[in-house]
Amino acid sequence: MTGVSASAGTPAIGGVRRWIVGARPRTLAAAVVPVAVGTVVGRLGSSGGIVWWRAVCAAIVSLAIQVGTNYANDYSDGVRGSDADRVGPVRLTSSGLASPGQVRAASFAAFGVAAAAGIALAASISWWLVPVGLACFVAGWLYTGGPRPYGYLGLGEVFVFVFFGLVATAGSAYVQHGRLTSAAIAASVPVGLLSVSLLESNNLRDIAGDAAVAKRTLAVRVGASRARWLYLGALGASFASIALVAWQRHYALVALVAAPLALGPGASVMAGADGPELLPVLAATGRIQLVVGALLTLGIVL
Repeated sequence: MTGVSASAGTPAIGGVRRWIVGARPRTLAAAVVPVAVGTVVGRLGSSGGIVWWRAVCAAIVSLAIQVGTNYANDYSDGVRGSDADRVGPVRLTSSGLASPGQVRAASFAAFGVAAAAGIALAASISWWLVPVGLACFVAGWLYTGGPRPYGYLGLGEVFVFVFFGLVATAGSAYVQHGRLTSAAIAASVPVGLLSVSLLESNNLRDIAGDAAVAKRTLAVRVGASRARWLYLGALGASFASIALVAWQRHYALVALVAAPLALGPGASVMAGADGPELLPVLAATGRIQLVVGALLTLGIVL
């Protein structure tokens, strides 16, 4: 594998591997979980089973939008200089592992993959899915891009909850049999809150660096002490909101088995873990998201 020059202190990463690192694999649970949960919710009350090709297309759309948003974030933060002094994993633009133009092109390519799969779904189900998809692309780009990125205004949590909770979960349910149900909306709440928890762990880790470059995330706005409670609150609310799903599908309560997994990262955050010490918290939160998503999916099926 050919090495690529990088900034001082950044290991050379070449070929395909740099793009895998830049896609931020630890965040991809936020794309997989809503599709899994939404797909099984979508079959409830229907005489037919899961339409698998639609589920696959929904997964491609969700994953490609997540990757496209990650590359867009990498590009926009890189050209603004917001990633110059990072605590977390390496970024392509700021580290010099890829040029800004290459990262921007990668973002557009990922959004293009999502668009292709989305059009296939729209042609089969409803063309109203097209403006929904466009809204996702625009929201993903403007998170840290454009003249007034809303991620810099403390609105990232709203974006994550709406698009990786409500839209992704209810949308995955809708593409199964063309119905939007109360069960799908209910299931999107814990899914969205889990994604918010993941974002909170990320923003809490980066609070000092973000404040230094005027990136006023919600964590920066409320301060480190309150941001710790935001993380704990989002994580706790995600487990509590499983009751909304259990109201119609009692076995959804099996997802509460994963609650002990939150004790470790929760304790670390409240004990004052800071900067690099929060990297394991981010990884643990991603695992919680995957485990809860898998158990919630199983509970809905049962």
